[in-house]
Amino acid sequence: MNILIVEDEKRLASALKQILTEQKYMADVVYDGEDGLEYGLSGIYDVIILDVMIPFRDGFSVARELRKNKIQTPILMLTAKDTVGDKVSGLDSGADDYMTKPFAPEELLARIKALTRRKGEVILDESSFGDFQFNASTGMLSKGSKSVHLNFKEAEIMKLLIANRDIIISKEDIITKVWGYDSDAGSNNVEAYVSFLRRKLNFIQSTSEIKAIKKVGYRLESRDD
Repeated sequence: MNILIVEDEKRLASALKQILTEQKYMADVVYDGEDGLEYGLSGIYDVIILDVMIPFRDGFSVARELRKNKIQTPILMLTAKDTVGDKVSGLDSGADDYMTKPFAPEELLARIKALTRRKGEVILDESSFGDFQFNASTGMLSKGSKSVHLNFKEAEIMKLLIANRDIIISKEDIITKVWGYDSDAGSNNVEAYVSFLRRKLNFIQSTSEIKAIKKVGYRLESRDD
């Protein structure tokens, strides 16, 4: 999962990023509304954690502009304000949920999981495609009695492929979702990890495959379809 944090309190932003990375999430951090809007408009994030009181453009304005531009990424508004009026303003601007400071890490993670379930893009820890099963929490790929462990980036790509079944995913989208918005990773990195995944699918003797669509990207397919 790829999450954008828009928070001008740098210590809090750092703490948020640590909480998320400990859960194996990717997280980018920006410190003002203008950068938050620019990053958010990329459409690569699964959730945006957006503080209300940020420089240059407040969180309400950022949320409204994202929705105006048809960005449907779930937004978790984060603020010290807890009046009903403030919450209504946040939700009216396009936010999906509203959490006040201070908060427990467990509450933050629960809110994020609820938002991604609502969006319908998160896969369960146990998922399947074609004839194989994938456990996102352990990274185990299996078919019957045969299983193999996926490393972190292999698992992230597999989660992306399963969550977007029947959809062609471009190399650029894989790079931004798995390596991050500002990563120096390139097409060769994606090709290498797709090759690793193909070998592991072959190892468990799966009839499913990661099909390359020339000059477009990749799609997970079952050979039995």
